[in-house]
Amino acid sequence: MSKPTQLRTFLWFNNNLEEALDFYSQTFGDQFVLQSSGRPEADGKLMTAEYTIYGHQFVGMGWPGGPIFNPSISLSISCDGQEESDRLWDAITKDGQEGQCGWCVDAFGVSWQVSPQQMGDYLNSPDPEVSAYAWAQMRNMKRIVIADLHK
Repeated sequence: MSKPTQLRTFLWFNNNLEEALDFYSQTFGDQFVLQSSGRPEADGKLMTAEYTIYGHQFVGMGWPGGPIFNPSISLSISCDGQEESDRLWDAITKDGQEGQCGWCVDAFGVSWQVSPQQMGDYLNSPDPEVSAYAWAQMRNMKRIVIADLHK
C-alpha cells in the first residue's frame, strides 16, 4: 500500500541542528514535537531530524557548508492575541533580529512572520478608512501591536 504525497518544509542548518531543535522546543513548548532523529555522525553531531511546529512538518539537516537562510522565504505564525504574539516575538528576536511589519529572524537565520490574528480585523475592515489607517500603522511597526492598528 502506498502512502499519500506529503509536503514538508526542509531546513538546512549549518552544523547547528541540535541547537535549533532545543531553541524551537523551548520557544514552542508542547506545540513542538520531535518525531524522529537520524543517527549522529562520527563527530557526535545530529545529521537529520523530523519535527512539527503547530502541526506543520519539517525536516532539519545539520550538515555544515550549506547556503545561508534569507528572508525570501519565511515561516508565518498567526497568533491568538497580543500576549502570545509578544511571547513568540521576544523569543525569536532575543538572539535574532527584528524586521518590519512582524517579520523577524531567529538566531539560526530562519525568517519568521509573527502576526496576531486580530490584526486582520483592522487590515481587512470593510470600512476603507479603518483599513487604510491599519495598513499605514502596520508599515511603521516592527512588532505588531494590535492596539496601534486602530484610532
